Formats: sequence, C-alpha cells, structure tokens
Amino acid sequence: MRESPQFEQESRVSLGDQMQIKDGELMAAVDIGSNSFHMVVARMEHGEPRVIDRLRETVRMAAGLRADGTLDAEHRARALNCLARFGQRIAGIPTARVRAVATNTVRRLASPQAFLTAAEAALGNPVEVVSGREEGRLIFLGVSHDLPTSREPRLVIDIGGGSTEFIIGRGLAPLHTESVQVGCIATTQRFFPGGKLTRKRWQKARGEIGVLLQQFSEEYLEAGWTDAFGSSGSAKAIGAVVQAMKLSDHGVTPTSLAMLRDALLEQGQITTLKLPGLSDERAPVFAGALVIFEAAFAALGIERLRVCESSMREGLLWDLIGRAGGTDPRTSSIDALANRYGVDRAQARRVESTALALFDQAAPSWKLDGEAREWLSWATRVHEIGLAIAHSQYHQHGAYIMRNADLAGFSKQEQHLLAAIVQAHRRKPDKTTFAALPQRYRQLAKHITALLRLAVLLRRARRPESMPPLRLSTTAQRLGLRLPAAWLEQHPLTQADLEQEITPMAELGLTLSIGTE
Repeated sequence: MRESPQFEQESRVSLGDQMQIKDGELMAAVDIGSNSFHMVVARMEHGEPRVIDRLRETVRMAAGLRADGTLDAEHRARALNCLARFGQRIAGIPTARVRAVATNTVRRLASPQAFLTAAEAALGNPVEVVSGREEGRLIFLGVSHDLPTSREPRLVIDIGGGSTEFIIGRGLAPLHTESVQVGCIATTQRFFPGGKLTRKRWQKARGEIGVLLQQFSEEYLEAGWTDAFGSSGSAKAIGAVVQAMKLSDHGVTPTSLAMLRDALLEQGQITTLKLPGLSDERAPVFAGALVIFEAAFAALGIERLRVCESSMREGLLWDLIGRAGGTDPRTSSIDALANRYGVDRAQARRVESTALALFDQAAPSWKLDGEAREWLSWATRVHEIGLAIAHSQYHQHGAYIMRNADLAGFSKQEQHLLAAIVQAHRRKPDKTTFAALPQRYRQLAKHITALLRLAVLLRRARRPESMPPLRLSTTAQRLGLRLPAAWLEQHPLTQADLEQEITPMAELGLTLSIGTE
C-alpha cells in the first residue's frame, strides 16, 4: 500500500529546508566522462540555474582503461590534473551545491575507490559514480529543460567515450532508459585498430553494434516517440560536419550519415582524417561515433535527429535544485522499491517514527544534520525488503537488492551506503561492510545503523501500540537508553533484546547501556 502524500512530503522537507538554494547563490556540476570532462558553474536566478562559466577538457580516460580494469598512469595523471584545475574554479562554492559524477570508465575500474580518493582530493569535492540508467535519467533531465515544453514522447541518444545511453521520456520524466557498452573511444579502438578505415571493418562494427541494440529496439519501437535528439559531443560533431558539408537541411538523417560514412572510407585513415566542420580534437574518435549512430538509426528506424546543446551536466544542476527544493527523486525510488517488494508499510512507519524520535535526541552530540535524518528515514522504509525472498538472512537479501537495483537519483556509493545499513540492522554487523564505504559515509552509516537497530527491537511486536517516553543520551562512543521500569517489566522480550544488543553495538564502536526511570 502506497504511503499518503503527507507522509512522503514530511520525509522530504527536512533535507530540502536545510539545503535550499537561494537566488544569487552559485552551484556547479562536474561530468567526469570517458572521453571529456565537463564542468558548468551556474548562478541561481528566479528558481533556475543560469550558466556563467563552462570548462571542458578532452581527457579520453577510456583510452587508458586496461583489460584488467586498471587505468594507465598517463590517463590517470591527465584526469587528476584536469580535476585539480576544475577544483580551483569551484573552490569557493559549498560542497552541498556541487555535484561531481563519474560514468562508464570509472564504473569499469576493478578498484574504483583508489581513483575516486585521488579524484576527490584533486577536485576538493565528493565524486559519485552513477549507473548507466541513472546517467540516462540525468541526461534526459538536462535535455528536457533545454527544449520547448511538449507532451509528446522524445528519444534522446547520448554517445559517450565508453557507453551510449538511449532514453525515451515525456516532459521531464524518462520512461525507458538503456545503457549500452559501446562508445566512441571503445568502438574506434576495437573496430579500427591502427586507424585504418575499410568497408569490411565498418560492416563488422555496425553489425555487432546492431545486435546489441536489438536487445531493446523492439520495446522502443513499440513505445514510440515524436522527435529524436542527440545530446553528446559526438552528436554535436556529426551535426556540425553535416551542416558544413551541406548534407542535410533538416538535422542528421540516414542519408547524411551514409554520405559521411562514404567520405570517411574514401579517406581510409583516421590519423589523417579531414572533413569540413570536424575539429582536430574530435577526429580521432569520429569514426566510432558515426558507426554507432548509423547502427542506431537502422535499429530504431530514426528518420531525423536534431542536436541539443544540453546534456548530463545541466541535468545535474536541475537535479541538485530538485533535491534542495523538496522534489528529491530518491524518495520516490525508495517508495517504489518498497512497493515492488511488498514491504509491510505499517510496520515501516512504526519503525521510522521510533527511529526518528531517537535521531532527534542523538543528533546534537553526534552532529547529524537533516541529510542524515533523510538517510535514516529511507533506511527504515526498505530495511525489510529482503523478506520478499526469505526470512532467513533477509538482511543479506535486502542488502543485495539495495546494491544492485536501478534506483533513480542514487549514485553507486549512496546505494552501497543504504545496503550497508540494511545488512547491518540485524545480527552481528560486519565491520568490513563499513570499511568498504567511502570515508565520508563510514561514521554516518554506523550511527544510522545503531538507531535503526534500536528502533527495530523496540517495534518487534509489530503492533500499533504507543511507545513509552524514550530517553537517549549519546556521546562520541556511548549511547544510553532509558525506559520506564514498569513498561520494561511488561515487555520482557524487549528487555532481553536490548540487553543482548550490547555486544552487536560494540561492533559499531559504541557502548550501549540500558537503564530505567
């Protein structure tokens, strides 16, 4: 059963009120892509972000990704140096108004945390890793705000260095999102080694990419769309060449793509490739982008594609504004997940109300803010999703779901944070689970887990009974819970549970004491 709108609104307000972005304040978005790194700085004006500065550097990080999932020293240094320059530009903007997101290449690293630690130090801000579908949602959000309002469905294609996102959406909401592991760098390297362009290689590339697109093309064709847009640097480059060569007056078409392909094959070599409107910087990966577009046009029956200037970095700005303004998509994702797995919403509400009552008492000494309260609220709503699989080890099942589900609005690190809390909310907490989180989340995860564990024990009866007055005192490493003596005498199971909780709490670095009054 879906929660009432009032219940959902209350959970969003605490964080939105704290982080509200006011007119005149600056914000920034950083897109750590596989081909290029982008940054936009904007000023809030009349509720909208007005871009006042842009930075872009071609890093080609995907070209440095080795088969074993490591990043070569040259591209790693190039990436970190670029982020350091970006960091200087946004040094005065509060972290709460900066979002930095890494995409396909960082997703594919065997040990991404080592790179992320260095990247965050260089940028001076946290860096999130997003899934392909979350990347698609952010792309569509940026594109939609740049286009005239329409009720008709739209298709957006964004070719990056390592992956390509396909999104069908209406208004500001994506309806279908797919991310395919083909990008302009990876495709160029794989199918045109040595830079040699031949018709045989081209046909092989188009054929193999076409097979990948068949996985969702039928669903997309059935869903349908009115207009198609390309939002990446690859789309802009192809659009610029089509215009410079006067191949089409109506955007990019199948005929103009075929003429471009023939022009490339006629030249035969990427290293010496020269076309009107094609920059030297874009030329090394132009063939890979073009063959992806050609395969996409064929698989989806696209007759015309127009180029859009906005993309994921603008989407990040709008998403940041949404989070601050009380329309955080993460709340909707949590509620949808709870519905999907049949969570007992009445019990979740009971646990949430108790957990938040404890939170409000612990927050001052533990220095927990509105954002931390939001994390606790979300954790209470999904802590039992694993019961849909089995009662035995349901906390482990729930953690697996949290780590691997497609959750709109959440980065990979944020999903891992929630997964750690869900996994540790019962039985003996595993210290390695917390150690695997980014440093900024570790203490937060332990504090939220401690509060959730107490709330779950206090609500174990799963009945709509009133709770007695709860008095929680906390210090850095201690928490003391006091309850009315008469109430504890009437609830011997709860008393036993709380006494047994002392040992698991020690695994969280906390000394628990239970008292009466």
